[in-house]
Amino acid sequence: MSWQVFSGTLEQGLMYAIMVLGVYLTFRVLDYADLTVDGSFTLGAAIAARLIFSGQNPWLASGLAFLGGLLAGAFTGVLHTKFKITPLLSGILTMTALYSVNLRIMGRPNIPLLRLRTIFSDVAQLPFMERYGVLVLSLITVLILGHFLYLFLETEIGIALRATGDNEVMIRSQGVNTDRMKILGLSLSNGMVAFAGSYVAQNQQFADASMGIGMIIAGLASVIIGEVLIGTTTIRRTILAVIFGAVVYRVIIALVLQLGLAPTDLKLVTSIIVIIALTSPGIKKRIFTRSGSRVGKEEN
Repeated sequence: MSWQVFSGTLEQGLMYAIMVLGVYLTFRVLDYADLTVDGSFTLGAAIAARLIFSGQNPWLASGLAFLGGLLAGAFTGVLHTKFKITPLLSGILTMTALYSVNLRIMGRPNIPLLRLRTIFSDVAQLPFMERYGVLVLSLITVLILGHFLYLFLETEIGIALRATGDNEVMIRSQGVNTDRMKILGLSLSNGMVAFAGSYVAQNQQFADASMGIGMIIAGLASVIIGEVLIGTTTIRRTILAVIFGAVVYRVIIALVLQLGLAPTDLKLVTSIIVIIALTSPGIKKRIFTRSGSRVGKEEN
């Protein structure tokens, strides 16, 4: 893999790591399988692209993309908590509705951003940033968001959010409104996912109505890969693991493409990666258990 390809892969990994942080918040912290991600990722891209195409400030457009994701996540949370729709179905309903919403926002299936001002073109004008501006901005953004997520999870509200995912009945008996915690968690999660979508759209210089398909699988794969490779002993370490997993996942995809696999097979590769990542802890445990039992027998 050449340095140019690796640099581009690292840029993508860091941008998608923003999305993976959002997936981690629902999947691990809230223990909530949220399929809204596929729609909210495109929502962020659609909002940012439409505003930039209309001549608006790209930094403002990215911020509004985050707010759009907040609303999408809140809608899923309300469907689940107030109307008692199951987590899986509430996410599917929001994701399906967002497909039409995104088309309405864009006014067409895709919006090109070639030669238009973006956050990355602004950063490229800074000294020494023409070549590595995308990488530097993506790294700074994901580290800041990861740090704020860590600080948030250490607050009283963050601890209540974590407790809601660990034991909802117990924390409700302590007087915590778990419905609000779920809505808050889903909102923040999809806000980050939409924010990542705005970054990816500006980097790729286009937004497409189908660009969010499969994002939840990619996010889960990244979370699991990071947890397996880095570990989850502390919140800080877990967040770093999630970011690292997003980069590793993109490197794996790039290597697969370098080997000559067709882009149409990427979804299959993603599924295989998720299966391997999910089963590897159990396989390791069985191997260690068997080796331990053999050592015990030999000693006896």
